[in-house]
Amino acid sequence: MAHPVVSRRHFISAAFAGTAAAQTAPSEDHQFDEPAQKIQLCDDADVIVCGAGPAGIAAAITAARAGARTRLFEVHGCLGGVWTAGLLTYIFDFDKPGLTRELTRRLDERDARRNKNPSRFVYEPEEMKVLLEVMCLEAGVKTQLHTRVSAAFRENGRLRTIVTESKSGRQAWRAPVFIDATGDGDLGAQAGCGWDVGQAKDCPCQPLTMNALAVVRDVKALTSFISFNGTDEFNGPGGHLTCVEAFKAELKRAGVEASYGHPTIFPVRDDLVMLMLNHEYGIKPWDAAAISEATMRSRAEVFRLMRALRKLGGPWEGLQIASTAEQIGIRDGRRIHGRYTMTRDDLIKGARQEDAVARVTFGVDIHADSKETNKSKPINNGNFKMRPYDIPLRALIAKDVDGLMMAGRCISGDFIAHASYRVTGNAVAMGEAAGATAALAALSKRLPHEVAWSESVEKLTKIGLRA
Repeated sequence: MAHPVVSRRHFISAAFAGTAAAQTAPSEDHQFDEPAQKIQLCDDADVIVCGAGPAGIAAAITAARAGARTRLFEVHGCLGGVWTAGLLTYIFDFDKPGLTRELTRRLDERDARRNKNPSRFVYEPEEMKVLLEVMCLEAGVKTQLHTRVSAAFRENGRLRTIVTESKSGRQAWRAPVFIDATGDGDLGAQAGCGWDVGQAKDCPCQPLTMNALAVVRDVKALTSFISFNGTDEFNGPGGHLTCVEAFKAELKRAGVEASYGHPTIFPVRDDLVMLMLNHEYGIKPWDAAAISEATMRSRAEVFRLMRALRKLGGPWEGLQIASTAEQIGIRDGRRIHGRYTMTRDDLIKGARQEDAVARVTFGVDIHADSKETNKSKPINNGNFKMRPYDIPLRALIAKDVDGLMMAGRCISGDFIAHASYRVTGNAVAMGEAAGATAALAALSKRLPHEVAWSESVEKLTKIGLRA
């Protein structure tokens, strides 16, 4: 029996027919009182890290190497977050001391890095998955995948216990110090911390992007369309922006237009490339229904554009999607209030900090927050020239709840500062700082804000993560 043809619009509408009703505040008749229950409590960790993206991996490995019993929870089926589940494949602002250099060296040992610029380069996500697993095992990190943090509980203003959900059901975990490396600040919000998002509480936020791996028949025939393929320049002949414009012209020739104004092809290995084509606007990262819809809509767009290019034939003949990201890429999540807030002024003056955990060199990178803005200016730099600046340890320590640190893009900062420090090289450096400080605090029965940064630097030096 023939199946009826279902349009993309009808498919999306049908899939999310109940979305609007689901997000409406429930009336008293539509509330459910969840029965209280006793659940298993585990109390065997000094430091618990929630989220195993670049920041969480660095935090967990560093804390464990510093002598702390460390647990790491990750919602996906692999370590690495945006590096792996998000198929990012491209790294920025990575030329820093510590784990960034170790990761670079170990990727090279696996021949998993394409260009040799120490600050920005392309890598193979599957090799990254395996490498991160090896490094966590070597450090003695107790890792649990397929596990989401669902609740957090304080005692006298201090975070003491979290609850997770997994195939094992609900489980409770206690530790002296916790690190929120969820990217979207899930743990900090659950613990009762204040937070900001986007340009205002109601967003507008930077857009989401679905990355995809694709196989091409002859990568050499597509050289003029592939960014950072033999050069790491942004401008000029063969530079990134030149390749972007050439690729846009090909999409136009195919009769389609990407929702991202700077559609990009990155080289990964041989005839394997990464496609960055998509923007999803106005999505709050804690809105599961909206993210689900954006994920399905963006995946459909990636395939639509791929098929249009393939019909052109020539160098596009045989183009095939190998994999789409398990996790749509989120740029703008909650920024948890810390004991210091990074601001636009810090970037303007190139602020130096006594407790500097990282020196940021990546510029302000604000993706358009609407389809209209995307047409005229897909990316902007905040209309000022950023000077390299420091991230202080205080921005990694929660202000409203004791015993909680942050690492990665959920640290304390304003919208403009976040648009610069959010890239993964800085996330790794933040993770190292949080991991070392959390380990020292837990093992000495102190709170993170009671540990001097000089002690953390001494510990990082002792375990080989500082010269």
